[in-house]
Amino acid sequence: MIVLPDRAALAPAEQYALDLLVDLSRLVPADHAEVDLVRLVIGEEQGRGSSIRALAAENWGITHGDGIVVVPRRTLARITDVVSGARERRSSVRDRFGRVPSAENALVSEGLERDPVVSRAALALRQAVVAGAAARPVRLVAPWPDGRRWAVAFTHDLDVVSLWPAFTLLRIGELLGKREGGRALRAARAAAAAIARAPVQDAVQALLAMERSRNVVSTWFILCGTPTLRTMRAGDLTYRPESRGARRILAAVASAGHEIGLHGSFETMETPARFAPQRERLIALTNAAVQGVRQHFLRIQPALSEHVMASAGFTYDSTRGFADRNGFRSGVADIFPVWYDDAPDIASFSEAPFCWMDRALSKYRGTEDPAAWVADAIELFTTCREVEGLWTGIWHPNLAAPLGYPGAPEAYAGLLQAAIDGGAWVDTLSNIVGWRTARRSVRIRTVAADGRIEAYASAPAGMELMLEDACGAHRERVFADVLP
Repeated sequence: MIVLPDRAALAPAEQYALDLLVDLSRLVPADHAEVDLVRLVIGEEQGRGSSIRALAAENWGITHGDGIVVVPRRTLARITDVVSGARERRSSVRDRFGRVPSAENALVSEGLERDPVVSRAALALRQAVVAGAAARPVRLVAPWPDGRRWAVAFTHDLDVVSLWPAFTLLRIGELLGKREGGRALRAARAAAAAIARAPVQDAVQALLAMERSRNVVSTWFILCGTPTLRTMRAGDLTYRPESRGARRILAAVASAGHEIGLHGSFETMETPARFAPQRERLIALTNAAVQGVRQHFLRIQPALSEHVMASAGFTYDSTRGFADRNGFRSGVADIFPVWYDDAPDIASFSEAPFCWMDRALSKYRGTEDPAAWVADAIELFTTCREVEGLWTGIWHPNLAAPLGYPGAPEAYAGLLQAAIDGGAWVDTLSNIVGWRTARRSVRIRTVAADGRIEAYASAPAGMELMLEDACGAHRERVFADVLP
């Protein structure tokens, strides 16, 4: 529990950073207390460090005393810059796909992209509150449901449905260019054996079976535009969502209880007004809500794209991540609200950043061994578990031997099992976003003189939120103001 400063004394960007730190720290703001609680105040000192690395080495300038924790304004400013991608938004550099290159990212420039530095700043805040509390009561929101300490979201971008031999030939050419002759030969043999089959459908069914056997539900992002020769040559739209093959995949995914979101085509970045028609087309096909979106090839216009996504009815985006490396593009291993100084009205729109993608390694880093991909994913598992956060990864469903990826399905089975064995809460992104939105709303209504605590939250009926003490024990239920 913590008493926050008067919001009127903070600039909007500072309010955003402070709210984010408190949310990620799991500290609970108190509305009223009959006893003394730890107070958070904003410090004016500038400190020595100017780089992100220097700030982190200084514990982000966060200090504590008896019943007080001080967070400098410079820390709040830097956190907002990192999370909102301020440096990338100022950059005019673009790669051949119209994306801001990862080299323009502030964390990449300091070699920190593998570390969720903002999530660690939140841990520093929590540790300062616990240290400054002395005998004062401390309560935290339990990090995830059912006593879980971290979470995992498996996601799949459906880029290929038909015309698979063309994709296999391109992939074999890619392997040969990397002098992976043995792997190319295995792929060619698998493709020849599957020539009379439907290997994309088979790969999807195999992936669904792996997840079903482990009680895993995942999130699938589906292209929902009309392909042309131009879009196919660009690697953009390659199938009609109404085609027989696509409908079969959509039906299989939906019947297994997985989530379906939109994979926004290239034109949604160039003409953001296309988000709404593509979402409506997907809703008509699935007869289900479409809450999430991820951009194809990760093509996005920061601030503008998210603003239009929110206006089109989406509740979250999952585009923020690197195409050419794995790590934490926004410095956060968790769900967080989107904020930009020029579009503050989208603060209720969430970002579900991914930190790992298979093709970041095979396409961009030259690593073709699927076992090495999984080892990299599990390394980031460990990082996310350390900060009690969320690991979100992208596994493309066309990664199968006939399509040029021998050994990949077996590696994915190992990745699934590692998440289960690691005790993660595994769910769809929409469920995770919904739960985190409710967790963020938890407040202490009052702390009575006798120690009784009344907590409340805005949450759907049946959602259980719990408080715990600084040691993770002494669990107490949060009263939910039930949402419709």
